[in-house]
Amino acid sequence: MLDIARQRCFNHPAREAVARCPECRRFFCRECVTDHEGRAICASCLARLAAATGERRRPLARAARLIQVVSAVAVVWAFFYLMGRGLLTIPAAFHEGTLWKASYWEEQ
Repeated sequence: MLDIARQRCFNHPAREAVARCPECRRFFCRECVTDHEGRAICASCLARLAAATGERRRPLARAARLIQVVSAVAVVWAFFYLMGRGLLTIPAAFHEGTLWKASYWEEQ
């Protein structure tokens, strides 16, 4: 096994290595590694993992967006359909204004 104290950073050869990336197996200094899910990982491997994760989530995001759009169209359609049905139940006398005139003249 290699002694980490004798290793140099892959990106900065003048600096002493403090960690080894578990993905690419290279040694890096403190500035070149970051903690990701409890592991010290280099920036290039982290970018590769993030891109792979984003590609897997994309089909689910598209399906969710499609479901949202279809649901929104259905809700808007149902709203206007029910409003139209409600307007059709109002008697014609109300629209023509004769309903109000008839009730006014009946009282007097």
